[in-house]
Amino acid sequence: MSLETRIAQARGEVPADMVLRGAEVLCTVTGALLKGDVAISEGIIIGVGDSYDGREVIDLSGQVLVPGFIDTHLHIESSLVTPFEFDRCVAPRGVTTAICDPHEIANVAGSAGIRYFLDAALRTVMDIRVNLSSCVPSTHMETAGADLDAQALIALSDHPKVIGLAEFMNFPGVIHRDPGCMEKLHAFAGRHIDGHAPLLSGRDLNAYVTAGIRTEHESTSAEEAREKLQKGLRCLIREGSVSKDMVALAPLLTPITAPYMCLCTDDRNPLDIAEHGHLDHMIRSLIALGCDPLAVYRAATLSAAEAFGLKDRGQIAPGKRADIVALPNLAECRASLVLCAGRVVNDASFAAREVIDPVARNSVRAPKVVAQDFRHAANTPETSVIGVIEGKIITEHLRETIVPDQGDKRPDPARDLLRVAVVERHGKNGNIATGFVRGFGMGQGAIAATVAHDHHNIVAVGADYDDIALAVNRLSDIEGGFVVASQGKVLAELPLPVAGLMSLDSYESVHATLVDLRKAAKSLGVTLQEPFLQLAFIALPVIPHLKITDFGMVDVDRFEVL
Repeated sequence: MSLETRIAQARGEVPADMVLRGAEVLCTVTGALLKGDVAISEGIIIGVGDSYDGREVIDLSGQVLVPGFIDTHLHIESSLVTPFEFDRCVAPRGVTTAICDPHEIANVAGSAGIRYFLDAALRTVMDIRVNLSSCVPSTHMETAGADLDAQALIALSDHPKVIGLAEFMNFPGVIHRDPGCMEKLHAFAGRHIDGHAPLLSGRDLNAYVTAGIRTEHESTSAEEAREKLQKGLRCLIREGSVSKDMVALAPLLTPITAPYMCLCTDDRNPLDIAEHGHLDHMIRSLIALGCDPLAVYRAATLSAAEAFGLKDRGQIAPGKRADIVALPNLAECRASLVLCAGRVVNDASFAAREVIDPVARNSVRAPKVVAQDFRHAANTPETSVIGVIEGKIITEHLRETIVPDQGDKRPDPARDLLRVAVVERHGKNGNIATGFVRGFGMGQGAIAATVAHDHHNIVAVGADYDDIALAVNRLSDIEGGFVVASQGKVLAELPLPVAGLMSLDSYESVHATLVDLRKAAKSLGVTLQEPFLQLAFIALPVIPHLKITDFGMVDVDRFEVL
């Protein structure tokens, strides 16, 4: 269709393709509720606040129309399904744009994993945008399946779905000018660079922002987020399955700050999506916490679009992409109709997609382990222990006295001191590292997974060496995933054959299996609400304070292996 025809439709001289009639429109700039039709032509809004004729008319009387929601930072792999199933899972909830960082699959399969996401993004109903994974691996203290340098990222940078560079997790590498980090920063200078700097402040934060980083999602307190806003960062309020910062940051979200704050989920699994929601859950929760509704909807839409340079969305206005959500009630935020680029989100639109084959099958190449592999050899009783904090990916660096028994420091469930282990699974060196963790509450058995941010080696926590070995070996049999074992038996499992991260089943099936896994984990005494994602994050050595990789226990504050 020509521009001239579209202008004629906007003037009402020619019928529009589609007209939404009877609803009010929330203006994300002024906060006004506008009356009148919304006219759409070829996926673009061409009229608001007047009456129009259209070839298709949808009556939405009594409802409010808002722009489609934009998740400004997430890892689709953490939904445990492919991009196509993620599309089907969250688009009906009003999420019309997702800005993802595929660094989970990139750490397993390298550039091929990112290309799979880019190819999928060309075919999904929702608009998936990609920030290229900046830190693969995240540090020098782990074994990943791939290593992406600046040249590998530059080779992908011109793809139409690429925005810029994803979360720069190696903040010590930035502020101390590591050559590899600097090469990537130089290569993407002037483009969007996403941040990741937990607890960074003062001159170090000044240096980090000076490097060209524009957005950041790791604030866990209003004080931390306020300093980052004052130093020019756009702050993304995060509410994932483990990292739950929404309540802490809600007081900072006001009509004054909303233009510079956005919403993101980072890592959210089908359990939470099915039982609570996605960005829709964040929106209604923030409003219930007392945040101004305009501030909340602006953060979820227009502010997000502006922060990431997506000038064609975020407002229901002429010339904008027709990403629209119809809501019976603003406070409840439960979509009755969703349009992605003027296309109704429904079973027919999902069925019309071309679904491509996944990559990174048979990616688990771990050594066969036995119980003795999980002994923790030591001669002194002083012991560093990872302290898990419910709802946080930050951990404590605890110090406990654990007396060696015949050279082995054994788990002590009575004190909630469990064995944690990481087994290299990319077939590179067969490393096995062991340590201690507190916070799971497990009295027996073991849980293990190939979802272990960001290297995605096998991570296991258990009270019994035989059960740990059983769970770890079972992961090789099922191409990765989650396993719960006790007393020599596998109690529950979820195969994730795509890179050891994603299922080939529907999100409904994955949700049902996760319910069984959670029940099995609780039968071992596990007290954490989300044990598997908490398990995954104790292996991430860029989040303070103590973590574990296949290299050993990592003091993140000193950025070194103990």
